[in-house]
Amino acid sequence: MALENLAVADGDPVDTEHIAGALTAGRFAYDDGSTQIFEPGGATTYLEHGRPSAGEWYVDDNGRFCSFWPPSYRACYDLHWLVDNNKIVGLKFTERGRGSVFEGRYRTP
Repeated sequence: MALENLAVADGDPVDTEHIAGALTAGRFAYDDGSTQIFEPGGATTYLEHGRPSAGEWYVDDNGRFCSFWPPSYRACYDLHWLVDNNKIVGLKFTERGRGSVFEGRYRTP
C-alpha cells in the first residue's frame, strides 16, 4: 500500500482496510530505542536491547489490530496515524482496555 496516496491528518484513526498496509509499510522505531517489524503473513518481531521477541499480529472480527506474544499475552489496539508536514510518519498504538499508548515511527532499514 502506498501511504503517500492516503489523505489523512495527524491523529486520524486507521481504517480497518488500511491496517495491514500501515503495519507492513516499514520497520517501526519506538522512543525507548526498540524496533519492530510486521510481516505481511502475520509474523512480527520486536527487538529490544538486541533481544528479539517473536509474535503474531492479526485483524480481529471487529476490525481491530491485535497481537499475540507466546505463551499467552494477547492485546488489541486502536491505531491512529502520525502525520508530520502532510506526510505519514508512523502510528500511535493505544491498547484497548489498558490504555497503554506508544508511538512507532517508520524507519528506513
